Amino acid sequence: MEKLHFMYVMRPTDPAKALNRDGWTEYDHETFDLHMAHLNGALAAGNIVLAGRTLDPGGDGPAIVVFKAESAEKAQRFFEAEPFITRGFCTATLHPFSNPITKDSE
Repeated sequence: MEKLHFMYVMRPTDPAKALNRDGWTEYDHETFDLHMAHLNGALAAGNIVLAGRTLDPGGDGPAIVVFKAESAEKAQRFFEAEPFITRGFCTATLHPFSNPITKDSE
Protein backbone atom coordinates (compact mmCIF):
# COMPACT_ATOMS: atom_id res chain seq x y z
CA MET A 1 0.00 0.00 0.00
CA GLU A 2 1.42 3.34 -1.02
CA LYS A 3 1.56 5.84 1.80
CA LEU A 4 -0.07 9.25 1.65
CA HIS A 5 1.77 12.49 2.36
CA PHE A 6 0.84 15.07 4.97
CA MET A 7 2.35 18.28 6.29
CA TYR A 8 1.94 20.05 9.57
CA VAL A 9 2.87 23.68 10.02
CA MET A 10 3.83 24.83 13.50
CA ARG A 11 4.12 28.37 14.82
CA PRO A 12 5.77 29.08 18.17
CA THR A 13 3.57 30.30 20.99
CA ASP A 14 6.55 32.28 22.29
CA PRO A 15 8.75 33.46 19.38
CA ALA A 16 11.49 34.55 21.80
CA LYS A 17 11.98 30.90 22.83
CA ALA A 18 12.18 29.81 19.21
CA LEU A 19 14.78 32.49 18.56
CA ASN A 20 17.05 31.91 21.54
CA ARG A 21 17.41 28.89 23.82
CA ASP A 22 19.34 30.78 26.50
CA GLY A 23 16.19 31.36 28.56
CA TRP A 24 14.78 27.88 28.16
CA THR A 25 13.55 26.10 31.25
CA GLU A 26 14.10 22.43 32.01
CA TYR A 27 10.56 21.84 30.71
CA ASP A 28 11.45 23.55 27.41
CA HIS A 29 14.58 21.42 26.97
CA GLU A 30 12.60 18.28 27.80
CA THR A 31 9.94 19.30 25.27
CA PHE A 32 12.59 19.75 22.58
CA ASP A 33 14.09 16.33 23.37
CA LEU A 34 10.65 14.71 23.15
CA HIS A 35 10.01 16.52 19.84
CA MET A 36 13.28 15.24 18.40
CA ALA A 37 12.55 11.69 19.61
CA HIS A 38 9.11 11.90 17.95
CA LEU A 39 10.63 12.96 14.63
CA ASN A 40 13.64 10.64 14.80
CA GLY A 41 11.37 7.66 15.43
CA ALA A 42 9.36 8.52 12.32
CA LEU A 43 12.58 9.13 10.38
CA ALA A 44 13.93 5.70 11.35
CA ALA A 45 10.64 4.18 10.14
CA GLY A 46 11.10 5.93 6.79
CA ASN A 47 8.15 8.28 7.25
CA ILE A 48 9.77 11.74 7.40
CA VAL A 49 10.18 13.48 4.05
CA LEU A 50 11.34 16.84 5.41
CA ALA A 51 11.33 18.63 8.74
CA GLY A 52 12.73 22.01 9.69
CA ARG A 53 12.05 25.57 10.67
CA THR A 54 12.53 28.96 9.15
CA LEU A 55 15.15 31.33 10.51
CA ASP A 56 13.02 34.46 10.52
CA PRO A 57 14.71 37.20 12.58
CA GLY A 58 11.78 37.57 15.03
CA GLY A 59 11.54 33.84 15.77
CA ASP A 60 7.89 33.79 14.71
CA GLY A 61 8.35 31.94 11.42
CA PRO A 62 6.86 28.52 10.83
CA ALA A 63 8.35 25.07 11.12
CA ILE A 64 7.11 22.25 8.91
CA VAL A 65 7.04 18.48 9.01
CA VAL A 66 6.26 16.64 5.78
CA PHE A 67 5.64 12.96 6.45
CA LYS A 68 4.08 9.77 5.12
CA ALA A 69 1.23 7.85 6.72
CA GLU A 70 -0.98 4.96 5.68
CA SER A 71 -4.19 6.93 6.27
CA ALA A 72 -5.54 10.30 7.31
CA GLU A 73 -6.39 8.80 10.70
CA LYS A 74 -2.81 7.66 11.30
CA ALA A 75 -1.55 11.06 10.15
CA GLN A 76 -3.89 12.73 12.64
CA ARG A 77 -2.59 10.53 15.47
CA PHE A 78 1.05 11.29 14.58
CA PHE A 79 0.24 15.01 14.43
CA GLU A 80 -1.64 14.95 17.75
CA ALA A 81 1.31 13.20 19.42
CA GLU A 82 3.74 16.00 18.47
CA PRO A 83 5.28 17.14 21.78
CA PHE A 84 5.72 20.74 20.62
CA ILE A 85 1.93 20.86 20.26
CA THR A 86 0.88 18.76 23.26
CA ARG A 87 3.19 20.68 25.59
CA GLY A 88 2.18 24.15 24.36
CA PHE A 89 5.39 25.14 22.58
CA CYS A 90 3.59 25.61 19.24
CA THR A 91 0.21 25.83 17.63
CA ALA A 92 -0.16 23.83 14.43
CA THR A 93 -2.33 22.81 11.51
CA LEU A 94 -2.31 19.52 9.61
CA HIS A 95 -2.72 19.38 5.84
CA PRO A 96 -2.86 16.67 3.18
CA PHE A 97 0.21 17.10 0.97
CA SER A 98 0.54 16.13 -2.66
CA ASN A 99 3.37 15.21 -4.98
CA PRO A 100 6.49 16.08 -3.02
CA ILE A 101 9.51 16.39 -5.27
CA THR A 102 12.72 15.24 -3.61
CA LYS A 103 16.18 14.30 -4.77
CA ASP A 104 14.99 10.68 -4.65
CA SER A 105 11.93 11.33 -6.85
CA GLU A 106 11.80 9.42 -10.07
